[in-house]
Amino acid sequence: MSDTFDEASTINRRGFVVASTAVVSAPLLSTAFTSDSAQGQTAAAAVQESEVRLTVNGEQRSASVDNRTSLLDLLREHLDLPGAKKGCDQGACGACTVLVNGRRVNSCLTLAVMHDGARVTTIEGLADGDELHPLQQAFIDHDGLQCGYCTPGQILSGVACIAEGHTGSPAEIREWMSGNICRCGAYTNIVSAIEQTAKER
Repeated sequence: MSDTFDEASTINRRGFVVASTAVVSAPLLSTAFTSDSAQGQTAAAAVQESEVRLTVNGEQRSASVDNRTSLLDLLREHLDLPGAKKGCDQGACGACTVLVNGRRVNSCLTLAVMHDGARVTTIEGLADGDELHPLQQAFIDHDGLQCGYCTPGQILSGVACIAEGHTGSPAEIREWMSGNICRCGAYTNIVSAIEQTAKER
């Protein structure tokens, strides 16, 4: 008789624990899902956009972008200018280099909204119609590229290097171009191209 009673009470206890867990957990799970949903809505509401107006390669351009958008993403994804390349996305390789008001900038590290009203030059705007920029031609003459991925950033950084007057020697050129990585190893030819262009100015 006691065995039967113990078995029945055990089943009842188990049933009670299972039922209690279900009753207690349901509101908690519901609250958790509701909280996640509310946080998602709050995050979406927190996204702010701004109208960014730039003079890009001599042309007035504008786009409405999330305030967190990098200048690189503005150029590539909003203005359809893919010449600036996304390499490391950390400012270490120089593939994204563009000129902002004549100065070289790693466009992956700077926000687009910071440059509202600025003049931006990308590789697409360096040539004069069908006539290549002298440094573009020098890169061809000296085989300053292989795969070409880093080349737009290399050329724009080289243009700035020449304008800044840092071309007194191959060593000086290497120093001031050190922020631009060429994984193909065309450094010697890149230096030669910049040196030639600087001399012909």
